[in-house]
Amino acid sequence: MIDRRHFIASVSALGVMGGRAWAQDDGATVNPEDVPVVPDDNFGLPERFRPQLVNVPASMPPGQLHVDPNRFALYWTLEGGKAMRYGVGVGRDDLYEAGTFTVGAKKEWPSWTPTPDMIEREPEKYKQYEDGMPGGPDNPLGARALYLFDGTRDTFLRIHGTNAPTTIGTAVSNGCARLVNDHMIDLYNRVPLETTVFLYPKLA
Repeated sequence: MIDRRHFIASVSALGVMGGRAWAQDDGATVNPEDVPVVPDDNFGLPERFRPQLVNVPASMPPGQLHVDPNRFALYWTLEGGKAMRYGVGVGRDDLYEAGTFTVGAKKEWPSWTPTPDMIEREPEKYKQYEDGMPGGPDNPLGARALYLFDGTRDTFLRIHGTNAPTTIGTAVSNGCARLVNDHMIDLYNRVPLETTVFLYPKLA
């Protein structure tokens, strides 16, 4: 789990990232590989939810994922005090689970099976899929998924794609973080297995 000191320090760091787009105006050289490879229209998302290269304190290690549910933002940290920021949707109410995890698996067009808890909460919605749904455009996990593990245990938490851009910036999911599919593909191509993932608590 994330201890209080780490949480406060990291949230403070995220708070100073700002909203500067990837086309930097600070004279820094931008690595072309850091530029988001996504459509120009960004699915009509507000500017704050579009992929951007932003500044972070140089003390934040590169190669980590940080999800701030209070800003509906996911950060992929890079070298030189930079990070890619993406807009996300997060888990609703008490279904969101904070903690420190690792990427234990990655899948393209993943299949999906609702958890027993999901079926129990909303049988009218999920019972029909208890044997699973094959991957595809209508699958809730979208085009790509990162599977979050606690040691060797699959937590059933995911960072995944969605074809519903209106859910970005909202707390509507069953605990996972979602990005629009094209943004998720961009992130997926950057993030290797065993990456550390910090899901920060929601603030009251």
